[in-house]
Amino acid sequence: MTGFNRRGVLKGGAAAAGLSLAAPFIARRAMAQGGTVNIFAWAGYLNDEILGAFQKATGITPNFTPYGTNDELLNQLRANNGGGFDLIWPTVDRVPNYVEYGLIQPLDEGKIEVAKVLPSAWENSVNLGAVVDGKRYQVPTDWGTEAVAFDRDQMPLEYGTASYGDIWGEQSAGLATVRAHSSLVGLGLWLEAEGKLPRPLLDAFKTPEAQIEIFDVIVAEAIARKGNIIQFWNNENEAQGAFRVNGAAVGQTWDSTAAALAREGLPVGFIAPKEGALAWMEGLSIPAGAANLDAAYAFINWFLTPEAGAMYTNATSINSTAVGSAELTSDEAKAFFAAAYPDDALQKLWWWPIQESWYVTKRNEYQDRFLSA
Repeated sequence: MTGFNRRGVLKGGAAAAGLSLAAPFIARRAMAQGGTVNIFAWAGYLNDEILGAFQKATGITPNFTPYGTNDELLNQLRANNGGGFDLIWPTVDRVPNYVEYGLIQPLDEGKIEVAKVLPSAWENSVNLGAVVDGKRYQVPTDWGTEAVAFDRDQMPLEYGTASYGDIWGEQSAGLATVRAHSSLVGLGLWLEAEGKLPRPLLDAFKTPEAQIEIFDVIVAEAIARKGNIIQFWNNENEAQGAFRVNGAAVGQTWDSTAAALAREGLPVGFIAPKEGALAWMEGLSIPAGAANLDAAYAFINWFLTPEAGAMYTNATSINSTAVGSAELTSDEAKAFFAAAYPDDALQKLWWWPIQESWYVTKRNEYQDRFLSA
């Protein structure tokens, strides 16, 4: 993925910031009619301040249901046959899975205020999974990373030397926390940098044969180093708990995990490793059975305002794709970003490729092999 980083998006956003477009008729109609919008989103993404601001601005009542993982979201939507919600918030690399099962509908771009989205995010989301067979199924709303969280007192790390290897080395025995499936990718990036993979890690996302060849090596290494793991995590609460109460001193976590712990006053830092932070993009998609389409588009357009984007980033330390939002974020959010991605870290982001269903199925088998070893 090229041209997408904080420096690049700000430059691209500056050109679009001066555009002033009236809200599409569909959004104005939803605001006039009031009603509700049912949102199924990641736990911790939508707090009372954000939901209240949306309702005040539009007159639409938001109903928020949280989930903790992409798989939880996909399984729930499959159980509902694409119904029950008006908006969902998958990572962009998983969007093709929802299209494959007929769970989400193509978006009407005429109802979306595209000029509010950072151009680089809109354009790059095409190849990351938002567009399938020429039809757009997701509006990019935010991006972040999974990288190295660390206890500043027990295991201080610095950019340039910090590595995924710090999680798997002898110094981290019994002190590390990871999510099983994504930690295999982080471990793979370290092994790749050390010249220990049979072929480039990205090949694992291209064919089942390459995935097996590469992940057989990664999983064997992970099992040999499993003693480093004090706790596996699957969701935000578990990741935070590993540091807060279970003794973790280092781990591969989301940016939001470390930011939340730091806000509590814990000595937890977050840094992009030299192999590149695992970068993801997310966005809003409309399920096939959505009942409140006008309200869904109204929420999408409202969430892309600079004020809403900044509110979201301040609450989560996850980066909004809304043009102009970065300038409105808090000093705390700006400082967290600067510390996490110094120097050339943004140029080295490792963006998650599309995870096709065959990849996810086999990925889960490797995850289970690692967990049960």
